[in-house]
Amino acid sequence: MQVCYICTTVCTTERLIQIIMASVKAFIRTSAKKAATVNIRFRLSDGRSVQLFHKSEIEVEPDSFDEKNHVIKAKIIYPKEKRTKFDNDVADRKKLIRKLYDSNTGITSEQLDLKIDQALNPEKYIQVEENRPKTFFDVYDLFVASYRGTERMKQHYRSVKRILQRYELFTQKSVSSFSFTFENIDAELLRDVESFIHIEHSLFEKHPDIYIAVPDSRPPKQRGRNRTNKIFRYLRTVIRWSIEEKQTTINSIPKFNIEQDVYGTPFYISIDERNTLFQKDLSDRPQLAIQRDIFVFHCLIGCRVGDLLKMEKTSIINNAIEYIPRKTKEGRPVTVRVPLNATAKEIISRYAKNEGDSLLPFIAEQNYNYAIKDMFAAAGLTRLVTVVNPTTGNEEKRPLNEITSSHIARRTFIGNLYKKVKDPNLVGSLSGHKEGSRAFARYREIDEEMKQDLVKLLE
Repeated sequence: MQVCYICTTVCTTERLIQIIMASVKAFIRTSAKKAATVNIRFRLSDGRSVQLFHKSEIEVEPDSFDEKNHVIKAKIIYPKEKRTKFDNDVADRKKLIRKLYDSNTGITSEQLDLKIDQALNPEKYIQVEENRPKTFFDVYDLFVASYRGTERMKQHYRSVKRILQRYELFTQKSVSSFSFTFENIDAELLRDVESFIHIEHSLFEKHPDIYIAVPDSRPPKQRGRNRTNKIFRYLRTVIRWSIEEKQTTINSIPKFNIEQDVYGTPFYISIDERNTLFQKDLSDRPQLAIQRDIFVFHCLIGCRVGDLLKMEKTSIINNAIEYIPRKTKEGRPVTVRVPLNATAKEIISRYAKNEGDSLLPFIAEQNYNYAIKDMFAAAGLTRLVTVVNPTTGNEEKRPLNEITSSHIARRTFIGNLYKKVKDPNLVGSLSGHKEGSRAFARYREIDEEMKQDLVKLLE
């Protein structure tokens, strides 16, 4: 008998050899390489007799994945934090798979999936003892388990829960008996939570024990008004659900005014600037020219980038793009139909013979954003624009090419259309915004030209 340093248990020599033989590999489906992002899959092999498979929720851009080392490719440009998170997530999942295999003799792929889910989402399997009343965080877990939204939204709710747990631990340093309960939620407590949210980035080094007890994937950053508002909207939803589902004895949401989000006037490019970009000779940078074409096409259909990257050749129906916005799929799905103009048809024809189902030769969203900055600089679209710093709320002047991203295509579509027709509901029917959308109102710039048109009505 000897100690195994892989699973820290005492094993027979035969069992130790079996463990050493077992290996876990991360890979992606070859057939999915044309997709914008794919799920990382794992295969555990133990000799010739055992092959276990697990499809994870971890996503990656196919061109960015190093299949030999199971990390983001070392030589590509990639955001440092995103690279670190991905590499750590894959390494942690491999460790978890090994641990579960080592401690569960004869486990199948289906059982492995279940045990992984139990380890990652314990709130789904929580059983509160009958003699113990549910805590606020017990109920919060029940909400997350019953939530029917996307996994990404669930992650947002879990993040807010961790913030509240850290607030509880921080408050207990001065009031040891404090617990975050439904009964003690009032305006004063919520204001205290708000203060904690604003200063949490400064507490990481002062109180490391809190972040050991309730860890996050990265240290907290300074949060601005809009992020704080979003946290409180998530909390309000949880409280409202708890009341409706009778998970608490309180019968109303505490009176607490969530301040309005702070946004600057949306900036976008004019039709002339869009045409300048489209006509720019980029023959010396053929890959950038391809992404330029995609961006101009994006400006002509106005969808969200997530919807753009999922478009296939079958998305074109009777000279129009048809799609169901991903953001509405969980609510009331609405099909958006955008007729294609001559420029959009020309761009599609350029890439009609490309292999695969994708409408255009898309690349990963982050790399697409990098390309947009490069193409703007190459085309001389560098004018200064006024923006609001999301953290400080202060006004800043920045060159257009430095702060542009894929979302400016959507703004360009909406802003220029609104100048022409001045009908938010008509434009909203093409952009996928519901009637009366508050989000849509941010895109409507009342510019000098529109003001002059209004004044002429008095003549």
